[in-house]
Amino acid sequence: MNRPHFADIARELTEGIASGRFPVGSYLPTELELRDLYQTSRHTVRAALQELQDKGLVSRRKNAGTRVEATEPKNNFRPTLASVDDLVQFGSEHLRIVQSVQHVEATARIAKTLQCAAGTSWLRISSLRIDGDADNPPVGWTDVYIDPAYTDIAETAKDRPDTLISSLIESRYGRSIAEIEQQVRAVIVSATMAKRLSVEAGTAALEVVRRYLDEDGAAFEVSVSTHPAERFSVSMRLTRSRE
Repeated sequence: MNRPHFADIARELTEGIASGRFPVGSYLPTELELRDLYQTSRHTVRAALQELQDKGLVSRRKNAGTRVEATEPKNNFRPTLASVDDLVQFGSEHLRIVQSVQHVEATARIAKTLQCAAGTSWLRISSLRIDGDADNPPVGWTDVYIDPAYTDIAETAKDRPDTLISSLIESRYGRSIAEIEQQVRAVIVSATMAKRLSVEAGTAALEVVRRYLDEDGAAFEVSVSTHPAERFSVSMRLTRSRE
């Protein structure tokens, strides 16, 4: 008897969820039970469960099992951001819903994230990011910090939710992006952020910090985005240098 491929197991479990055999709120059999049921390895079972989790059908927690969360796959954001053009495409596909606009001075903690001096003045535009369907949970929360001289961009950002703020600055002021520095790290969702993103406090998330640099290497915008772990991933392709 040939061992099933993880995709076959994932497909059967998906069908079981869709049919109601595993209703929303229930738990799938344990990894060991699935291993014995399909007479395969635990590694294969984990790969199948990861496939379901990537589709938003289940959630998984250590020592708690695999819980069914939805009967249909969610259209989660899974971008490949390898260039400025890719990032612009992200802006057009995932809409910005501005929540607040404030003039702020960077605290020591924020200054460390933004790589600026404490007390530096910024205009902060805080937004939810959605995939175009207001019924779906947000894919993230973004705080965009820009030069206070660009205050009028805030209203334009509200009127043009499908355009990156950096693109708006470039169009209006001619300050173009020469380079983007990106840092990604794992964080724990705070109580405040949990309410914004409709997740439980203490769950895992990705924090993505992007510094937008002009041709002189000066940062004119810094964005700090928080994405629930199950709704977002970053992929990239690495190629061998030919030099």
